[in-house]
Amino acid sequence: MALTFTEEQEELRTTLRRFLTDKAPSAAVRRAMDSAEGHDPRLWRQMADQLGLHGLALPEEFGGSGGGPVELGIVLEETGRILLPSPYFATVALAGQALTASGDEVAKARWLPAIADGTLTATLALAEERGSWRLEDIETSAENGTLSGTKMFVVDGHTADLILVVARDGTGLGLFAVDGDAPGVTRTRLETLDPTRRLARVDLNGAPALRIGPSGDASGYLRTVLDLVAVALAAEQVGGAQACLDAAVAYAKQRVQFGRPIGSFQAIKHKCADLLVAVEGARSAAYHATAVAAAELPPFGEQSVPAELPVSAALAAACCAQAFTHAAKENIQIHGGIGYTWEHDAHLYLKRAKSSEQLFGGPATHRSRLADLVGI
Repeated sequence: MALTFTEEQEELRTTLRRFLTDKAPSAAVRRAMDSAEGHDPRLWRQMADQLGLHGLALPEEFGGSGGGPVELGIVLEETGRILLPSPYFATVALAGQALTASGDEVAKARWLPAIADGTLTATLALAEERGSWRLEDIETSAENGTLSGTKMFVVDGHTADLILVVARDGTGLGLFAVDGDAPGVTRTRLETLDPTRRLARVDLNGAPALRIGPSGDASGYLRTVLDLVAVALAAEQVGGAQACLDAAVAYAKQRVQFGRPIGSFQAIKHKCADLLVAVEGARSAAYHATAVAAAELPPFGEQSVPAELPVSAALAAACCAQAFTHAAKENIQIHGGIGYTWEHDAHLYLKRAKSSEQLFGGPATHRSRLADLVGI
């Protein structure tokens, strides 16, 4: 399935790239990642008020613009290109998509308008202390309207106003909404490899919670949510990988050794060519998965099982994670000594790549699922 962008979608990309180039250059990204909030609150407001990015992929009846996975993918590719430190991924790509696909009209009416206008931050809590992202390994329990358990590696979980927790009750797996400041909730920021994206440990000790989404065992719905998350993360990884390729090629053209640009040497040419193939392959996988998500899921809330999304999402997740890491490593290699310094941004891309590679399951996990899905 091919993805062809409309004129409006291309204009969205152009406008957003111009906006981020102006508002979030490298120096601003570094200030934001070192700040107490971990992002720039002023930029967060501008993204919501001036560009309407928070509601771009949310239904119009809940304050959004009525877009979907394609528009969200464009935004994430551009924010991934500059490693933007922001709660956008957690709030819109994780919680926003989970709520939108839930079919729970009450929950959507309660929280989506606040996400759309930028007044609510949210996230999705899945993995636990054993570090597994598999639904089968969930042990957090829900009983009598409360949650008990520990969630690990929760994106922006230390500051999110709303936490959507995957937990198990008497009927099976479900999704539960928890106020970030509710009694029984203890949040701890984790020391992680990637300084541009913050993760947290969330301990739940009898925390009051409200179940949202399908009743009974909601494993099918949750797998669809995770497929949407995988597609969104793949788009972000493509943006980061393209930035590494662009930086490597630009440096190869300007760095001179032995009286000639290093890009004229065959070894560097091969590296850049291989990088181009890897990045374009990742982009094809991500765009295909995005097109599938856009074609199979609207209108959101219908609990039919997507046919092709699980396969395309697993393929994109594995391909894009590896391509981003490969591009980040080769970018450092082509830059040589300067690529290893703190002052250069190359190391930030490698840290984001390695961190994202394991987020919601590493490439091996997605390849294993892909093999099961196609019957290998």
